Amino acid sequence: MGTCLHVRHAGIGLVVAPCVETHDETIRLCYATATRKASRRLTALYDEVMAPSGLRSTQFAILGELAHATSLTINELAELLVMDRSALGHSLRPLQRDGLISLDKDTTDRRSVNVSLTREGRRRFTKATVLWNAAQERVESALGLTQADRLRTKLLGIATDDRLTTP
Repeated sequence: MGTCLHVRHAGIGLVVAPCVETHDETIRLCYATATRKASRRLTALYDEVMAPSGLRSTQFAILGELAHATSLTINELAELLVMDRSALGHSLRPLQRDGLISLDKDTTDRRSVNVSLTREGRRRFTKATVLWNAAQERVESALGLTQADRLRTKLLGIATDDRLTTP
């Protein structure tokens, strides 16, 4: 086992110190790994609870963003969801196929595609919201309301922190 340099934020700067962490400790300390594990657990819960609606949690999130806007371009929607445009395009196909969203060329900029919620999409979103609330309550019950609120606030802060993106 070789030596490594451990870098930690110390309030006013970075502190670099030798360490002898094992591979297991490195993975345990990894923010991205911990976030992915938690995300998979929460996504599985929401997908299971929302299954009767025929929507996955990712699809519900897309419909939710569209429910609060008359129309968004694919780029605007991708930015709101903190998603890659091509990944979003892949997620939109089944929603379009099922008649929950419509994709139309922008009348003022033919290079842009507008995404909007259809009447059926709004109906399905409203129906799924009841199930989503049940999933929310399970999270709040497991973590406690205060901790759940703090977690959501922290995660949304991370999602919008431009210091955490690559230039």
